[in-house]
Amino acid sequence: MVSLFATLHVLGIKATERLRREESGATAVEYGLLVGLLAVVITGLMLVFGPQLQAVFTNILPAVPAAPAS
Repeated sequence: MVSLFATLHVLGIKATERLRREESGATAVEYGLLVGLLAVVITGLMLVFGPQLQAVFTNILPAVPAAPAS
């Protein structure tokens, strides 16, 4: 009976260690998902606001003086 409890205790410790080890991989996956989501949001914003930004910079461009040639 004691060996059964010892075996269960060791299995519990091993499972806990495995979960702790897998947590660092899960964190990397979560960061990867956040980066992917951020890329999708930035792409969507550029598709929506891209033409308006281009118009703003097109209007600003004539007001910027040319760089002197050296």
